[in-house]
Amino acid sequence: MKIGFDAKRAFLNRSGLGNYSRDVIRSLHRYYPENQYVLFTPEKETVLLEEKYRQNVVYPNTITKIGKARWRSLKMGEEIKNQKIDIFHGLSNELPININIASAKKVVTIHDLIFIKYPQLYNFIDRKIYYRKFYDACKSADRIIATSEQTKIDIINYFKIKENKIDVIYQACSDIYTKEISKEKIEAVRKTYNLPNNYILTVGTIERRKNVLNVLKAIYFFNLDVNYVVVGKQTAYCKEIIAYAKEHNMTDRLFIREKVTNDDMPAIYRMADMFVYPSIYEGFGIPILEAFHSEVPVITGDKSSTAEIAGDAAIQVDVLNPKSIGIAIKSVIESDEIKKHLINCGKIKVEQFDREKLSGSLIDLYKKL
Repeated sequence: MKIGFDAKRAFLNRSGLGNYSRDVIRSLHRYYPENQYVLFTPEKETVLLEEKYRQNVVYPNTITKIGKARWRSLKMGEEIKNQKIDIFHGLSNELPININIASAKKVVTIHDLIFIKYPQLYNFIDRKIYYRKFYDACKSADRIIATSEQTKIDIINYFKIKENKIDVIYQACSDIYTKEISKEKIEAVRKTYNLPNNYILTVGTIERRKNVLNVLKAIYFFNLDVNYVVVGKQTAYCKEIIAYAKEHNMTDRLFIREKVTNDDMPAIYRMADMFVYPSIYEGFGIPILEAFHSEVPVITGDKSSTAEIAGDAAIQVDVLNPKSIGIAIKSVIESDEIKKHLINCGKIKVEQFDREKLSGSLIDLYKKL
């Protein structure tokens, strides 16, 4: 098969949609090298995806941002047609507007519909743009991939798509979390980012939906003698977190780190005493898998896909209630038995997200089309 991908995120985004896109591309090359994979991207070069995966790249003959955006929305359909693509997969919630001029079968991955479920977290213009792109992609696609059962339910409810058009195919986390890390590497990473010896960890963009402030409140409410490390891109919400820490004399126990390389993240997970993922809503929740692979006990929410992905391998809490979070943190701190149980359950749980099996599910979907 000749399979095309919308690879913009794989080339440009360091986290989230970028990680998913790169993981799909790498995995299919690894397990199904007999296929030909073509990457369609507005940018020719990237440091995020290895050169061996970039042998077939289609890109616009323009250097302007407007020209590149226009190419991706309005010209990619022509390129897909010219390349005689059998399957075109939109990896990040959208398909080219004019893709129907090509004979390729169309697949789109929808990661979440948070902008509909929690509209207050997005501005009006962004919501309108996202709705139009996501909805049109779902209507146009021959098959829709949802990254969780929760996202599938949301697609059915909000877009009125028939259930039999949607396949749930989970994500796998990067291979770097499955490899051994030397003590020298761990200590080098600790020194590089000036991290404490013991800490609770949260990973993800530091925005209101990720709900970091409630973890800080939980630590304060139970007077827990712990450090809190938060790794992720900062937004305006970060000011509230810093202000709360200052007001409650917790500044010396809060460590916010923004510019962390992907290569250093496994060591940061491994050093943590526990991983707390307090997000209000997720389409999947890849950091949960990263923590499982890193053999760190996990605390996360009891709703949305975080509960689905974590299952009984994590302590599930009401993330809107700091006391609920605090009780869970306290239980892990005070009980080695609970800690060991969660770690062992995490090791078992990740088998459900085996990279080769998930890649096989994706190829099976392509073949059916």
